[in-house]
Amino acid sequence: MIDPRIADSFARQSMMTSLQARLIEVGAGRCVIHAPLLAGFQQQHGAAHAGVAFTLGDSAAGYAALSLMPEGQEVMTVEMKINLLSPAMGDMLHAVGEVVRAGRRLTIVRAEVVALTGETRKNVALLQGTMIGV
Repeated sequence: MIDPRIADSFARQSMMTSLQARLIEVGAGRCVIHAPLLAGFQQQHGAAHAGVAFTLGDSAAGYAALSLMPEGQEVMTVEMKINLLSPAMGDMLHAVGEVVRAGRRLTIVRAEVVALTGETRKNVALLQGTMIGV
């Protein structure tokens, strides 16, 4: 069962709706999001635009952080770095966000994004950043 507070927040994100992303799992300090690789979000070489990998990784990391924050608090990204490892080609992107260290106000997070094609997994991006409770 996904925390209703996080499910509600996710449902209000129009970007996630546009990407047809689904919230798969949320636990203490961890979040998993899946999204199909849609033709409308490809760059000129046929891979998903890097912005898609960033968006999914950022959201997965953000919800991982939110899972550890008190009721009534929200989360926003302060900064986020991305390393693009390979073109995002496949059927689906799988983003896993995790909390590295939760502080009183700032939370350090990371996320991994992989492309899935059947049983084949390919690392696409690594993200690391800071979230703030608001």
